[in-house]
Amino acid sequence: MRNHTEVSEFILLGIPQTKGLEMVLCAIFLFIYLFTLLGNLLILTAIISSSKLHTPMYFFLGLLSTLDIFFPSVTCPKMLFYLSGQSQAISYKGCAAQLFFYHFLGSTEGCLYSVMAYDRFVAICHPLRYMLIMKPGVCMGSVIGTWLVGALHATILTSLTFNLNYCGPNQVDYFFCDIPAVIPLACSDNSFAQWMGFINVSLLALMLWFSICVFFTHIGIAILRIHSKEGRQKAFSTCSAHLTAILCAYGPVIIIYLQPTPKPLLNALVQILNNIVSPMLNSLIYSLRNKEVFSLRKVFYNIVLTLQE
Repeated sequence: MRNHTEVSEFILLGIPQTKGLEMVLCAIFLFIYLFTLLGNLLILTAIISSSKLHTPMYFFLGLLSTLDIFFPSVTCPKMLFYLSGQSQAISYKGCAAQLFFYHFLGSTEGCLYSVMAYDRFVAICHPLRYMLIMKPGVCMGSVIGTWLVGALHATILTSLTFNLNYCGPNQVDYFFCDIPAVIPLACSDNSFAQWMGFINVSLLALMLWFSICVFFTHIGIAILRIHSKEGRQKAFSTCSAHLTAILCAYGPVIIIYLQPTPKPLLNALVQILNNIVSPMLNSLIYSLRNKEVFSLRKVFYNIVLTLQE
């Protein structure tokens, strides 16, 4: 990061075409954000406290809930702060940190979806060897790998963006610091950073998507070979929640980063869905469609009783 940049802070202009709706949006996003935190905290507590849920699948689901707590926390608190009428300024280092952690947590979650797809592939296609293949060392190694890939991906994107020279203007026409909104403000040539950022995001997204497609193709073939209707439904139910969450996660990435001409309002709406709504939906998608939902409900019920006492 260059110390000689003349810009010491950026001004976040917020969500395009929403002037006058700040307090309404603040109330809506605050509710969604708090619901997201509560839902994922409850799921994480349920997984930790119930011995029946100490399996590889729930280990990955616990990590997903952790990411879904931190991911919206990168952008939402600052957005709520200025929507409530406070300062819209964010420091230069704060902007760089926001961009880094947004892509670090987002890409880590994308890698985790691939790992979870592999977990479902092993469970359905090799059920008798499941616990042998998905042993603790493999699970932990997979998780460490997702964090390393996410860190490398975010470091490259942050370096490309903030090695550029920013000497004004400093108004970011967006509600948080992201590559398509920040790079156009650079006074130096930003074409290399734009193309490398595009290639980096595209390659990672395509590789992860390809791996998911391969795993689910094998899963689909295995499900079709199951003779009993109940067996097919059971196998499908274990994968439908994961597939739904993947579509919710990759849809916004394709729309925002791979479109030829950026559309500020569309991008903002899709990013809000990706940043705030999707983490909330993940807790509902994975929990309410799972066979162990009654175990989760029992834990939630006990927590509520404890709080009431």
